[in-house]
Amino acid sequence: MPEKPEFSFRQTLHMRRNFIGRSCKLHFEAAPLKIVRASRQYLYDDTGQEYLDCINNTSHVGHCHPHVVGVGQEQMAKLCSSSGFLNEQTTMYAKHLISTLPESLCVCFFLSSGSEANDLALRLAAAYTKKKDVICLDGAYHGNLGTLVEISPVRYKKIGSAHQPREWVHVAPTPNTFRGKFDAKTENPGLLYANELIKVFQKAYQDGRQIGAFISEPVISASGMVIPPENYFPCIYRYVREQGAICIADEVQCGLGRCGEQFWGFQLHNVVPDIVTIGKPVGNGYPLAAVITTKEIADSLMDFTSTFGGNPVACAIGRAVLEVIENEKLVSSAKNVGKCLKDGFKAIQPKHPMIGDVRGVGMLIGVELVMDKESKKPAREAAEILIYKMKERKIIMGTEGKDKNVIVLSPPLCFTTDNARYVVQHFSEVLANIESEAASVGLTNLDEVGSTNVPLDVITDEPSISIHALSDEDDEEDEESSAAKRARYEEVD
Repeated sequence: MPEKPEFSFRQTLHMRRNFIGRSCKLHFEAAPLKIVRASRQYLYDDTGQEYLDCINNTSHVGHCHPHVVGVGQEQMAKLCSSSGFLNEQTTMYAKHLISTLPESLCVCFFLSSGSEANDLALRLAAAYTKKKDVICLDGAYHGNLGTLVEISPVRYKKIGSAHQPREWVHVAPTPNTFRGKFDAKTENPGLLYANELIKVFQKAYQDGRQIGAFISEPVISASGMVIPPENYFPCIYRYVREQGAICIADEVQCGLGRCGEQFWGFQLHNVVPDIVTIGKPVGNGYPLAAVITTKEIADSLMDFTSTFGGNPVACAIGRAVLEVIENEKLVSSAKNVGKCLKDGFKAIQPKHPMIGDVRGVGMLIGVELVMDKESKKPAREAAEILIYKMKERKIIMGTEGKDKNVIVLSPPLCFTTDNARYVVQHFSEVLANIESEAASVGLTNLDEVGSTNVPLDVITDEPSISIHALSDEDDEEDEESSAAKRARYEEVD
């Protein structure tokens, strides 16, 4: 039986609506969840219901990992202070983190959030180049601080004409080969998109502006897990540096092995940035972030302090996260499980007229929903309905992209291939029902709607899992079933 909470669901919701800012949105705002505990890739609400977490990349190595929790508890019992004192945890963590990066990236600054890290990256770029202006992408999101809102068009565009971009911010097209100016059928789209960014440079110079930095995620998550095409980043990085500017890689979403192929997202594109920023996943939920850069760039900033950045508890936890990634081979797991997810969605794509695109790498997957594949009109309402219907089936998903029509998956790296197949099968059944409803009112072609029973043995040698294996029809559970839903880490040393 679940523990009796101090406040009921209604009391908690009432207090939130009274005491928390209205702009602080909840997942599933129309029917929010009260989550009281978590373990590995599972969340548990106040009634004891278990949910499969497909979006919580903050808990990078899994919710409440015992090694991470144990190390944090041990260090907190010894010392938890501001970062102005010499301590081994900070230096050992910096050394371990740097060992995962190219040789040129050898100096760390520690902070408490990805937003702080990106803000510091802009300060470092301006200090080193003596130029404040920045180029970002039109689908970008880099954080909540004032400077970062200005380089996050995907957020400030919601404000509409009331927001005027700052003169020091220059926006280039997102290299999206599904919905952008140059699609995947275009010859060398990476070079063509790079040329678009070069035009932004040239326009800035004509206006008397000097560019100091180019910032981008290696996988553009806020645009719906857009993977820039081949040759894009090598061309951009080369040109940026020729103009005396530097390159910033925002690895908050895609770093630390999430991309599967490599430990860092920029390595997928065969480039080395001048500054790397990382945030929430490095502490597995504990506030920790870092900026890693070259010695020359680091030395250009004469003064920097962060009260909590680099404190011994945060750095002990950061070290523990790196140890778990290595010991549990989570980079390899991200590659294999991510392939299962992506292959599964691609296998069902022909059966679903609303699946316009499936993209991603490792444990960063985006499924873009459209009203029809010819017009590519964004199916925003269908996407919203789908994530609520998946929630009813105890699977948590989210949406991203300018039109919020891209279903995104970025689960903890302990996600399994069984989880992946289970998610795809439920997704297919739910989407088929939505498509049938849409067809009944003439919004899509009924002839194109596939069967709701999609066998996934097309992507695996293992037999297909029944979509009713974890039915939510029954609220009553026997004692054995309840015991199986206890903390999934109990057997881990």
